[in-house]
Amino acid sequence: MVAHCAILSVGYRLAPEHPFPAAVEDAYAAVCWAATQASALCGRNDVRLAVGGDSAGGNLATVTCLLVRDRGGPHLHAQWLAYPVTDWASMDNASYCLFASGYGLDRAEVAWFRDHYLSCAEDALDPRASPLRADDLSGLPPALIQTAEFDVLRDEGQDYARRLMEAGVLVYSTCYRGQLHAFYGMMDAVDAVEDALQEVALFLQARHDRPG
Repeated sequence: MVAHCAILSVGYRLAPEHPFPAAVEDAYAAVCWAATQASALCGRNDVRLAVGGDSAGGNLATVTCLLVRDRGGPHLHAQWLAYPVTDWASMDNASYCLFASGYGLDRAEVAWFRDHYLSCAEDALDPRASPLRADDLSGLPPALIQTAEFDVLRDEGQDYARRLMEAGVLVYSTCYRGQLHAFYGMMDAVDAVEDALQEVALFLQARHDRPG
């Protein structure tokens, strides 16, 4: 299955030199730019925009969806999130306890990333940093959320999928059994990557073919 999508890889300002919300605003600005340039870039008028990313990129993708909704556009047709960070404020759920060390991404590493990304503890409660903390998740684009079984971020990704569903958002959620965080980067060694990519292609193609 091929998604037949044009892909833009977004660069954004990095912490700690540029702490939150610099990266968030850069991601949003990139989507706004893409919306104005999509027809010219793709050579057609029926372009539909989607956002996606893995890990911290998944965080920026879904936070961008919140900004797009709250700022009145541009319209997004889909979001793809692979093992996303959705809650910087808590590291005490089951997956953080079970896989705290020895599984590729340690709890201590996530804390280090958090402390260099955010300026203060209060930032972790901001929905632009921790979308799982948002009061309202309605009106967001359909989502494909992929998590890894042996990953400290597994539960917050699944919790975010549940919250989206409860808010009336169409969600497809898959936990890839036996996989570690960032398994997408292990294509030469992990057969599940091909399955995950096929799932993304099917999801995006279905969103493109759907009216409206």
